[in-house]
Amino acid sequence: MASSSRNHNDSDNFDQAFDQYFDERFDQTIENLVVASSGQQEERRERKKRVYIERNREAGHIRLWNDYFSETPTYPENLFRRRFRMNRRLFMHIVDRLSNEVHFFRQKKDGLGRLGLSTLQKCTASIRVLAYGNAADTVDEYLRLGETTTRACVENFVEGIINLFGEEYQRRPTPADLQRLLVIGEHRGFPEMIGSIDCMHWEWKNCPTAWKGQYSCGSGKPTIVLEAVASYDLWIWHAFFGPPGTLNDINVLDRSPVFDDIINGQAPQVTYSVNGRE
Repeated sequence: MASSSRNHNDSDNFDQAFDQYFDERFDQTIENLVVASSGQQEERRERKKRVYIERNREAGHIRLWNDYFSETPTYPENLFRRRFRMNRRLFMHIVDRLSNEVHFFRQKKDGLGRLGLSTLQKCTASIRVLAYGNAADTVDEYLRLGETTTRACVENFVEGIINLFGEEYQRRPTPADLQRLLVIGEHRGFPEMIGSIDCMHWEWKNCPTAWKGQYSCGSGKPTIVLEAVASYDLWIWHAFFGPPGTLNDINVLDRSPVFDDIINGQAPQVTYSVNGRE
């Protein structure tokens, strides 16, 4: 009996010691997790802090207006065409459509009643980034836009252009379009021609190393091919982008969908003549 009682007491002491050890370890683990979570939250709050920079955006708009859009601009029309990749009339048409139909591009007031960035600033920043392939913060010093704002301008500009002009400028040629192009081609000395097809190579700066050989052409730089069909007025009727730069124009044409509608019998019906036969 004495031996049984002693064994029972030893078992109780062990259970109590184990429970105490487990409770201490559990409490320590919870405390460590709370401390780590608090540290992460504090670090996250510190990362979210943004430094406000007074860029004087009004001066940026005035400078842009005087340089390109006033009655006596600093830079002539040819420099506008080169830097904006289009003439002033077309650019202003885009600006007007975006400002009237896309909320992002409307000039708004902040909580203090101060006017925000103008539509000209937002559209010019988008064009500069798209035309030159520059980083988003390169327009900051001239136009007074931060990097995040510039990136938002580019995204909304591209989306707005597609939504507002895509139906008109990304459509397939209609029978009337084809007939008109055939007539103009004949008057220009190229009968039965609707446009010119050609390829260009776009350099892929961030091409993965494993793919470099597949996309590198004679220059040694990896490129991606863009095939396009354009009419006399530079209207792009077809675009095919993506083949590796090792392909030549004929190889790209073999992969191109440019003749798919004709092969599938879905092309518009037009009349033309070959060797005097219609």
